[in-house]
Amino acid sequence: MTDTLVRDLRLALVGNPNCGKTALFNALTGSHQKVANYPGVTVERKEGVFTTPGGRRVVAIDLPGTYSLRGRSPDEAVTRDAILGKLEGEQRPDMILCVADATNLRLMLRLVFELKCAGLPLMLALNMFDIAEHRGVRIDVEGLSRELGMPVVPAVAVTRDGSAALLRKIDEMAAMERHARASVWHEPVADEVRGAHHEADRIIAQYVTTPAEPDSVTRRIDRVLLHPVAGVVILLAVLFLIFQAVFSWAAPAMDAIKAGFDFLATTIKTVLPEGMLSSLLADGIVAGVGSVLVFLPQILILFFFIILLEDFGYMARAAFLMDRVVGGVGLHGRSFIPLLSSFACAIPGIMATRVIENRRQRLATIMIAPLMTCSARIPVYTLIIAAFVPDERVAGFVNLQGLVMFGLYGAGIVSAFAVAWVFRHFVWKGQSEPFIMELPDYKRPGVRSVLMGVLQRGVVFLRRAGTIILSMMILIWFLSSVPGAPEGATEPAINYSFAGMIGHALQPLLAPVGFNWQIAVALIPGLAAREVAVGALATVYAVSAQGEAAREALGATIAGQWSLATALALLAWYVFAPQCASTLGVVKRETNSWKWPIVMFIYMMTLAYLAAFAVYQAARALGG
Repeated sequence: MTDTLVRDLRLALVGNPNCGKTALFNALTGSHQKVANYPGVTVERKEGVFTTPGGRRVVAIDLPGTYSLRGRSPDEAVTRDAILGKLEGEQRPDMILCVADATNLRLMLRLVFELKCAGLPLMLALNMFDIAEHRGVRIDVEGLSRELGMPVVPAVAVTRDGSAALLRKIDEMAAMERHARASVWHEPVADEVRGAHHEADRIIAQYVTTPAEPDSVTRRIDRVLLHPVAGVVILLAVLFLIFQAVFSWAAPAMDAIKAGFDFLATTIKTVLPEGMLSSLLADGIVAGVGSVLVFLPQILILFFFIILLEDFGYMARAAFLMDRVVGGVGLHGRSFIPLLSSFACAIPGIMATRVIENRRQRLATIMIAPLMTCSARIPVYTLIIAAFVPDERVAGFVNLQGLVMFGLYGAGIVSAFAVAWVFRHFVWKGQSEPFIMELPDYKRPGVRSVLMGVLQRGVVFLRRAGTIILSMMILIWFLSSVPGAPEGATEPAINYSFAGMIGHALQPLLAPVGFNWQIAVALIPGLAAREVAVGALATVYAVSAQGEAAREALGATIAGQWSLATALALLAWYVFAPQCASTLGVVKRETNSWKWPIVMFIYMMTLAYLAAFAVYQAARALGG
């Protein structure tokens, strides 16, 4: 056997968005996949391995979806550079598998014309061929193959044997030992683009026959789902279901994970003698890992819905409906889902921004996602509201405490849109790109493809977020524990730590917003996660009770020592403050840069201080 036969064949899968390319990739490679980022960019890199019927080992690369090789977005640029062999550290593919939606060939043919200039062996897979036949679409596969000068193979990614003919054709092409030619691709000018359109129309008219009365199922569904009123109502119902799922359905699993890590931390403290090692393992590492893993159920549920709706074809409709709402502040229609999910946790919301192709609009969405009122703020809000806002009715039926909580949620939404507007007009100036999206036909999602996508997202979340967040948790533990209290000390140990020293040093800076040194100390470990501030306050005020009794005792303590102005200022602070190391860590991972988490931290901290200052001074002026 020659070296050529035993060498792995590198096969690049290329196609338009929503053509079923990733489903075909999953069908070919199964569980033999790995997901990473391309060096220097946030674009995902999927690679898998499969073996053909002839025993040929193939390395498949699932390149980002694109309509052209012009590289107008990071995804398109990566696909272009991978095909042309310009990606640093990446070997050029041996062959390209063009994946086309058999029900809509026109756009893919334009891309095929560009790919033919790249000089690599090409094959065209007509995916969803069964759906096309069911709709009465007839494709002259042999004639299309002769016209394009490449093999054309029908495929059905969601069925068990839907890729058998494709695997056999890969064997045939590999046996031909075809070699890459020199690339003659160049960015097409306007006349060439128009010419490609006309050529695609000519080929489709000659080799594709559509029924006189086109399939109207998609159109009938869209009359409802895209209706200006009914469509928005249905979208809100779908979003409410997603919100409830992420926020409520994940609660039992999150509670179980938290209980497991609490038990592990307690066991460590029981088995090991009290000291730095016990504290590091229990309060630093275990607590740090637990604070990341507790979000995993939300991640999995969120991406289950996103992948399911994307495969079904509804996500494009949701983006279309919401583009007018969020477009007014310079965001993208696809920004709505990430912002909604950020009400549960900004981490899955920031990860969900990957569906936004435009880099500026994706960054803008990332930068405002933490302003949505996440669940981690609720313990702080509940503590302060219960201590300072009377439990009474407004207008006879509206609970005042609930009204204040609603106002805090509203403040987060309004501030997020205001910040987005500022970014659009002062940071990323220039004309917004129009929202152009092809609405794909509805299709049945593949169960295997959806589950594999969810699993991959979970693994990526753990790998990308875990390491940096864990290190930040250990750092915060170190600041809160070292150098420790001297013998005979009567005050809480945190007062003698570096965090305590920083808190005392920050107190003069925070005095204009009404914060005492105890609040300043609590804000330091609260950087790990917002809800940690409640436990830190309990430690500072030496509240020894547990559970609900601890909350009631702490509420009574702060009610007796804080003014109403201070309490309101702290609420305003938490609307804006970036009190979450996990979020900053994920922003770093998603942007591949420390620049944006630093910018986020600075602008949110500035807004927090200004808001707390305004609220505190206004409350004092009114006698609060």
